[in-house]
Amino acid sequence: MGLLSGLIGNAAQTDTAKVEAQLDAILLPTEQVLSAFSLIRDLIVFTDKRLILVDRQGMTGKKTSYKSIPYRAISRFEVETSGHFDLDAELKIWISSSIEPAEILQFKSDKSVVAIQQALAAAVLK
Repeated sequence: MGLLSGLIGNAAQTDTAKVEAQLDAILLPTEQVLSAFSLIRDLIVFTDKRLILVDRQGMTGKKTSYKSIPYRAISRFEVETSGHFDLDAELKIWISSSIEPAEILQFKSDKSVVAIQQALAAAVLK
């Protein structure tokens, strides 16, 4: 079900050991992956130090962007669940004192966005 959910646009929880192996060159030696969610080819990774957004680009996914956001830089976040006409759920993340959200992540399922919001809340609100 995890792979199928990822393919249809829902974020699926991913094995943290596999994600740690994939991000070995990106992670600090003492950094641990707490949870990770896959969305088709992209990843949302929560470590004990930061949030990492992995964006695989192009047809092959060889070109990859790694956006690292320290938890202390996140000033607020907002969850918007889907409705009758707007079927996508959204998670918006603001950095420091910015007016506009630094990241807007879209999901096909409220379950996905709620699980990710809970992981973000646990990390930011420590």
